[in-house]
Amino acid sequence: MGERIKKLKKIRIHREGTDELLYSLFFVIAIAVILWRSFDTPIPFALFIAIFGTAWLLMLNFYRCPIRYFNGDTEKTVVAPADGKVVVIEETDEDEYFHDKRLMISIFMSPLNVHANWFPVDGRVKFVKHFDGNYHRAWLPKASLENEHADTMIEMPNGENILVRQVAGAMARRIVTYAKDEEDCYIDEHLGFIKLGSRVDVYLPLGAQPCVKMGQPTTGDLTVIAKLP
Repeated sequence: MGERIKKLKKIRIHREGTDELLYSLFFVIAIAVILWRSFDTPIPFALFIAIFGTAWLLMLNFYRCPIRYFNGDTEKTVVAPADGKVVVIEETDEDEYFHDKRLMISIFMSPLNVHANWFPVDGRVKFVKHFDGNYHRAWLPKASLENEHADTMIEMPNGENILVRQVAGAMARRIVTYAKDEEDCYIDEHLGFIKLGSRVDVYLPLGAQPCVKMGQPTTGDLTVIAKLP
């Protein structure tokens, strides 16, 4: 596929949250000024800052976007597409695309995790499909099929196909996918973003060797979750 490309994106706050953070900050400042000038006591001002200031800081934490680069060999490596913890490592029947058994590794993201998603392998995007659905709790098995989700199929240089599924959770209401059909993709590049609690499933060939355990924390773009045969 040629020399692996790294996009030097100097992003500290994810672009998905820029507008929300700015508008909400203006709101907090405006109301705080009104409260400061309208009351002789600072109590209303202090209560407002304590509640809404904390909420804004939590939102700022949610939209943080660390700059990361994977330094290992990527040829047969599958890296974590998201921060979170491993909730599924199992063989499963995948009847929508592969029509055979696959090794599924799933990572659950809590509202406190980074919610940017990375490509888990180098390759070429075959297609991207978005499906509307329910909003079950993301860690439930039925969430993978019944919840709103976006599927990205990646063909690796050796011809192996890898499916990455972004799944909305009970709180998530928006899945963003940057992957485009027929474009090259690389580890270190952003696959997309999911707002609030959610999960990402990766479907691998049965010969893949898991490198993580159930409940293990993962760091997106850095933790190796599997090695391909």
